[in-house]
Amino acid sequence: MTHDSSFLTVAIPTYNGAKRLPEVLDALGKQSHTEPINWDIIIIDNNSTDTTHQVIEHYQKNWLYPYPLKYYFEPNQGLAFARERAIQEAQGTYIAFLDDDNIPAPDWVSSIYEFSQNYPQAGAFSGQIHGEYEIEPPANFQQIAAFLAIREHGLEPFRFDPDNLRLPPGAGLVVQKQAWQEAVPKTPQVVGNQGTILARGDDYAPLLYLHQQGWEIWYNPQMHINHKIPAFRLERDYLLSLARACGLATCQLRMINAKNSQKPAIVLKTIIGNLRRIVKHYLQYKKQVQSDLIPAFEMEFYRASLIGVFHWLNQARSR
Repeated sequence: MTHDSSFLTVAIPTYNGAKRLPEVLDALGKQSHTEPINWDIIIIDNNSTDTTHQVIEHYQKNWLYPYPLKYYFEPNQGLAFARERAIQEAQGTYIAFLDDDNIPAPDWVSSIYEFSQNYPQAGAFSGQIHGEYEIEPPANFQQIAAFLAIREHGLEPFRFDPDNLRLPPGAGLVVQKQAWQEAVPKTPQVVGNQGTILARGDDYAPLLYLHQQGWEIWYNPQMHINHKIPAFRLERDYLLSLARACGLATCQLRMINAKNSQKPAIVLKTIIGNLRRIVKHYLQYKKQVQSDLIPAFEMEFYRASLIGVFHWLNQARSR
């Protein structure tokens, strides 16, 4: 198989990733069956204050691979800005995003190539993301693992369901550059982050814009990444803040592709649905919500999803 000179750019946004990046770059150096694939790697340094730049400089001086390694500094803090900068700088027809704690399998790049040939209608696709935990996760962690971008959806390809917010995370996501440029707003519309309120919707928002323009979003089971989860990400405070951030973004995400006539019904449905979930959850778990991490996480997500509706209404009124 042969290909043009710019098939794939692997883009790695990083913030203070000096200690994490070497393992990612070493894994990209061990990619197999990539001889016929023209690809490159770009690092988007998102305003780091550590030695990220020196680490990349060292790698560039000693880089022995035929695919280039480039470095860009993005001063606007935030993953959405880093990803938008990657889109601007990427030479590839496809752009594959890796976080600086994502370790790709040796056939990751070749699996991207193969899938892109078989599913050209996919504006974006993602694969399996396996957790590599520094410490043992809490009991029943699988129930909330998806919130930490752990995704293992089986061995068959399928289309995701954006209308019900069933979407892949940004980690390990592959997008067609043209699709992103046509569909996603140039200035990142960071979902959430209203003042002191942290909301996490920057993974899903671009995919919803792609869906709005008719692009399909697919799951490719042949792509594998290990996601390194440090101990602090399994602590109660971190996980509850994550549940809150994801919940707060939910209403805003649902509104991206909603017509104005549909929005009142979405508000009502979201309020009633989350009230029902909160009551049912409380009756099922009662005091366990205080002591057990997983029920507490789920309750925090439902509460934040409810509160997020009122934040969205406030924003809508102030526009």
